[in-house]
Amino acid sequence: MGKFHDIINGVTKLSFTKVRNATAILSSYYRSRITGVPVIQGLPFSISIEPTTSCNLRCPECPSGLRSFTRPTGMLTKTLYKKVIDELAPTLSYLIFYFQGEPYLHPTFLDMVQYASARKIYTATSTNAHYLTDAVARRTVESGLDRLIISIDGTSQQTYEAYRVGGNLDKVVEGTKHILHWKRQLKSATPHVVFQFLVVRPNEHEIPDVYRLADELGVDEVVLKTAQIYDYQQGSDLIPRNEKYSRYRRNADGTYSIKNSLDNHCWKMWHSCVITWDGKVVPCCFDKDAHFVLGDLNHQSFKDIWYSQPYRDFRVSLLRSRSEIEICKNCSEGTKVWA
Repeated sequence: MGKFHDIINGVTKLSFTKVRNATAILSSYYRSRITGVPVIQGLPFSISIEPTTSCNLRCPECPSGLRSFTRPTGMLTKTLYKKVIDELAPTLSYLIFYFQGEPYLHPTFLDMVQYASARKIYTATSTNAHYLTDAVARRTVESGLDRLIISIDGTSQQTYEAYRVGGNLDKVVEGTKHILHWKRQLKSATPHVVFQFLVVRPNEHEIPDVYRLADELGVDEVVLKTAQIYDYQQGSDLIPRNEKYSRYRRNADGTYSIKNSLDNHCWKMWHSCVITWDGKVVPCCFDKDAHFVLGDLNHQSFKDIWYSQPYRDFRVSLLRSRSEIEICKNCSEGTKVWA
């Protein structure tokens, strides 16, 4: 029932303008695939915006956790955020408050959620749940946030901290309970609460346990996610033994390769994009260090960037040979885990 209510909630936020825009984007995407020539009609109906690059944990395959960014770190400003939302609100259906970092470290994060929710945009975020105190949980529910993805990569402390270095599983469970409590108290159908379980070798044996825990707490959904490994060719202690849960396959010579066939098209380049905390527009969430900057919202409108020559050139290169684009080489599109 949780998934059904979430779908209905999303549908109620649609408008004729949003549906028309999404239809135009879908049509232009398939025209581009067929002809090999990028055509764009309409604006993205989904964007990710980065509240901050700061994070309290030190996860081993995450630039935020490793403190390994070459790009600047910082916090999204109110002025820049409102500029983006005010321009895109008429056509924007889905807004993800996440790229890198922990969103709840931004001091006005929930104000930003409320601003988008008031414009009937479906809002989502991903968190490690360490800052979901009782008061913050209540404000989260009151903000109108539609989807809350909680990263819970283990059901025992030892397993959890093997990847979530510096993390405390009890805080994650406690934060989840606070959210579910205030949903009941405020008689709110939102946020749709998701346990996201990043499957790695140290935790793959606890997959059945995370479903049990979610059921006990009253979490709406569990999603299993494959882990991105930067140096995967020679293997890694994080690659699951069960290949079903891995983004990579083991070859006969003992090396590893990505399962994705890297076909020369990508839906994300037509319907979505990512905006960094300092206003850079990058193609997708795999460009974590913002190497492929397609525009700067501090000096350009979003529409100008979306239809710009740099964006067109990037789509041309993708339709010609996606396997030659660095950020595409470790892409998980096409390697989702269903369980």
